[in-house]
Amino acid sequence: MPEGDTVWRTARELDRALTGGPLVRSDLRVPALATVDLTGRRVTEVLPRGKHLLTRVEGGFTLHSHLRMDGAWRVYATGERWRGGPGHQIRAVLATADRTAVGYRLPVLELLRTADEHTVVGHLGPDLLGPGWDAQEALRRLLADPGRPVGEALLDQRNLAGIGNVYKSELCFMLRLSPWLPVRDVPAPERLPALARKLLEANKSRTARVTTGDPRHDHRVWVYGRAGRPCRRCGTPLCAAGQGDPGQERVTYWCPACQPGPVPDCRPGPARASPPGPGPAGTPGGGDD
Repeated sequence: MPEGDTVWRTARELDRALTGGPLVRSDLRVPALATVDLTGRRVTEVLPRGKHLLTRVEGGFTLHSHLRMDGAWRVYATGERWRGGPGHQIRAVLATADRTAVGYRLPVLELLRTADEHTVVGHLGPDLLGPGWDAQEALRRLLADPGRPVGEALLDQRNLAGIGNVYKSELCFMLRLSPWLPVRDVPAPERLPALARKLLEANKSRTARVTTGDPRHDHRVWVYGRAGRPCRRCGTPLCAAGQGDPGQERVTYWCPACQPGPVPDCRPGPARASPPGPGPAGTPGGGDD
């Protein structure tokens, strides 16, 4: 599941592959961009902003993409077979003389003026992996709605940008917080942005996300995806339930013993939740902005 660390790593890979040389191929397979041709232009840089990717192209243009739940960019050497999915899932192809970047299942792909990037990312809170990270501003935003459940507050990209469902569940477990605890009741709330930053920094260069400190397969996370299995701390079966507004629910995982506080009925098996709707590109709102 793409979160801030995955997007940071993707941006670095795209930047290395595309920046500098002129594009020899430009194929944007969404109706709004069907007539756009960037061939001959140079990519000047590729930047992550929270979960957004900004590919800046000479001439003052930015190709804005968002991976949401299952989008991906893959980079291939010239002549290498593309293996990211069937052809009908390809939404973008950008190529230099020796590298080709292919965007699969991209739910958001749009071209805008670089000067207008604020229209798609200006609503975001401090970027956990950005050079301008501001822990105090992130904390201020988290506390601005004191009655909101901490799990929902962490997912809201307007508070701090880069946390997804995995880190939400892992952060709450590591700090022994019920994800349904109101933000006003969180002890030492400054720990939230501090630990979030630490986890994403530790994982931004890894292909396998680790929150436990143990990189072995099946030992990497504390609670995410482990409903019904024993807590690594106390042995209690872990729970899962949907959290968020109806139709926007995301599955939250927690330990009923290690994370006391308000919780829904415990379901010690895999929970189902509706994935977030994509919504208009660039509008503030759900956890995947």
